[in-house]
Amino acid sequence: MAATVIIGAQWGDEGKGKIIDYLSKNADIVARFHGGNNAGHTVVNPQGKFAMHLVPSGIFNKKSKAVIGNGVILDLEVLVNEIKILEAAGIKLKKRLFISPRCHLIMPYHKIFDRLYEEAKGDKKTWTTGRGIGPTYADKVSYNGIRIFDLLDKNQFREKLTTQLLIKNKILKAFNEKPLSQKEIEKNFFLLFNKIKPFVKEPFYKRALQPYPRCLR
Repeated sequence: MAATVIIGAQWGDEGKGKIIDYLSKNADIVARFHGGNNAGHTVVNPQGKFAMHLVPSGIFNKKSKAVIGNGVILDLEVLVNEIKILEAAGIKLKKRLFISPRCHLIMPYHKIFDRLYEEAKGDKKTWTTGRGIGPTYADKVSYNGIRIFDLLDKNQFREKLTTQLLIKNKILKAFNEKPLSQKEIEKNFFLLFNKIKPFVKEPFYKRALQPYPRCLR
């Protein structure tokens, strides 16, 4: 199976999205394999002008399937808004957009930490986008992340969030920041998840989507 891989060799802004949009006309599958909504791929076509951040820009090729792989971290608000814009433009997403249930989620505390860490560095700041990308990946590799799969079982999501807020709110307190409300986060994330749930599926995997067994959390 032939595959074309587009990788930016700079610090971004190389025009990857435009190249992907162009090459997708010959592709059956267009996959995003890492990163988050810090990326921005602007595509202009007869349907309009689209600033893509999470959905692969190859979605505009009617024959291609778009896959958001498990290496991608997701800001659900950004993803829901992108889906809404695409559907409003008449882009068919059903059976064409696949979102891995293993994707990790950017939580509200990740965005706050991104800002706080930058401020603490003073003139040594790394100039991140402030969208919580780094802190989310840090939680992923340290086994503190929360995934889309966890939202399939509300009790499981609540348990994981409770544990994380016990840790995260202590850090926020150390920075003199207001602690986060678990109820508010739960309400918002359950609502957002319902909007993306039709697309949450490992591509070409026929088994019905189910929560992970509790023993495998």
